[in-house]
Amino acid sequence: MAADSFDKNSLGWQLQQLAQRVGEWIEARFPQNSPNLPQIPNWSFPTWLLEAMFWAIVLSATLWLSWQLVRLLAPYWAGSSAQDAKWQLHKSASKEEERSVAGWIRQMQEFQRQGNYREACRALYMAMLQRLNDTKLVPHQFSRTDGEYLQVVQPLPQSQAYQTLIRTHEQLCFGDGVISADVFNRCQRAYQEIERLKSEEV
Repeated sequence: MAADSFDKNSLGWQLQQLAQRVGEWIEARFPQNSPNLPQIPNWSFPTWLLEAMFWAIVLSATLWLSWQLVRLLAPYWAGSSAQDAKWQLHKSASKEEERSVAGWIRQMQEFQRQGNYREACRALYMAMLQRLNDTKLVPHQFSRTDGEYLQVVQPLPQSQAYQTLIRTHEQLCFGDGVISADVFNRCQRAYQEIERLKSEEV
């Protein structure tokens, strides 16, 4: 019995009772349904409208994130000018893969007549590559760089002539210099040495 009387007279119990009475007094003074307040209509949006708004927000967020990702990765996608030059060479080489050595020489002569020594040297370089491919000394590989060609032609006879054409091609692709008539004449002599060696072998 002492425990029951202790429970009803404890400080916690008395505070609980006081809080309950204050709450009841507030409810009595300020009823929930006050006649002075206007009735607020119970609006509900159609589900299709809510779904459309949700998907519009999701789509907008996805587009915004995609745009941010593109802006973030753009510097990595943009290649250097050297890579662009190599890609352009690869594209032009793949288009011109079937051109014969004689076709490249005709192209070189046309560019020489026009005074376009840059393209004339390039045509000599392509004729050299086609000759290497035709003779099965160095088959075409479009992934091969000029540096790799320099290594491959090293053991060949007249390797100096091959190196002249390859180094001039490097200068064409990666240098800013103008290709003069003297440079073209040097390339033409180098190609003639290669041709002379081939005719001696036959």
